[in-house]
Amino acid sequence: MASSRMKLELTRVVQGRGRLGLLKEIGRMEQHSLDIPGCLLYTHLGTVPHLTQDTLHTLCSLPTVTQVTLSNMAEHQEVLEEFKGGFKKFAGLHDTVLYCSLHDPAAHSPTGHTTNKTVSVWGSGGRIELTVAKFMALQKTVQPDWYQSMADGETWQTSISRKRVRKSVDRTLAHLDECLLLHQKSQELDGVGVFGVVEGGDILEERLRSARETAKRPVVGFCLDGFQTGAMDQALRSQLITAVTKELPEDKPRLLQGVGRPDEVLACVEAGVDLFEGFFPFQATERGGALCFSFDIAPDPECTGRTRAPLPPTVPDEEQHTAGETQPNGDLNCDDQTHMTRFEMNLKDKRYQDDFRPLVEGCGCYCCRNHQRAYVHHLLVTNELLAGVLLMIHNTCHYHSFFRAIREALANDKMDLLRRRVLGTGKE
Repeated sequence: MASSRMKLELTRVVQGRGRLGLLKEIGRMEQHSLDIPGCLLYTHLGTVPHLTQDTLHTLCSLPTVTQVTLSNMAEHQEVLEEFKGGFKKFAGLHDTVLYCSLHDPAAHSPTGHTTNKTVSVWGSGGRIELTVAKFMALQKTVQPDWYQSMADGETWQTSISRKRVRKSVDRTLAHLDECLLLHQKSQELDGVGVFGVVEGGDILEERLRSARETAKRPVVGFCLDGFQTGAMDQALRSQLITAVTKELPEDKPRLLQGVGRPDEVLACVEAGVDLFEGFFPFQATERGGALCFSFDIAPDPECTGRTRAPLPPTVPDEEQHTAGETQPNGDLNCDDQTHMTRFEMNLKDKRYQDDFRPLVEGCGCYCCRNHQRAYVHHLLVTNELLAGVLLMIHNTCHYHSFFRAIREALANDKMDLLRRRVLGTGKE
């Protein structure tokens, strides 16, 4: 098996954990690179929801790695096998690195369907049970550049026993070994990188065991699973991630699954995470939200081409909706993605029907340059399809610009300032 020659060059490590750098020579042709900390491009079957490829490519700062999920792919296996050219060619995705994960981070996956030999994914037609052999057959059909190994990730609930968590780690390591064995025998997956999955729930001992054992295998990177929003509070999440990343090699990327809220992203970057899934803009769009949190840390607006936002953020506090029903651990319920967060404004609200300002003052996206809050409010309450298009344009631009601000903050020792900007607290 010719392994991926992907290189991770770190330019700065802040306080021993927050990592700034560049992933080089990624993809089968090794012609792409990705800044870290970074974010993947979230898609449904290769398409960013609400956006055509032409519209998508008018946006700036898009990541070079596109995420697709087996939960969406599995039910189309026969068509892809007949096509034979791989999913990138099938979907017309040309200049991108394709990463295939197991589950859709923006969709609820029912639990209780994992066995010693199988995991289940959920497509539009219901549950699809995967053995390692079927999982690998799907990967050979999709022909991604990277893929996440098969894993038993059903240990994020707080009621899970230590015995079940241990079994999850054992199963995930066994699945990884089987995947790697079949990978080595596959010509179709020559040059494709495998991301090993670190499990362990909220038990430090099992997290460390999973990390150490996974690091011994020939993987190109690591997926940190079971930390998604609602699974645990941020203090515990940061503590576990910090401990786990100390066990992982410095020259391989760490991808965190299921975390997208800006405050959680910042905390996880400081704990040593490199890559995130980019599903948060889609979730905000689906509930009629426009991302409006501030992240401008430049002393001079001309440095970034954006108008400096005042503190508190450009949206008044009373317009920012906090997360709906707060769970005992202080986080969102990860099964309930309909509640607004403090980082977005609810444009379905009647207060915006005569608000003629752009969504975010100083934002350079197409929506903010050409339309007002009142217009998007009108589109939402009349169920016009254009509402999703305009919101997705804005939310995608805003979110990926946020990651650019994170890299700038790491480079210039401004993470504390960035956190205050994002949370809307304090002055410089």
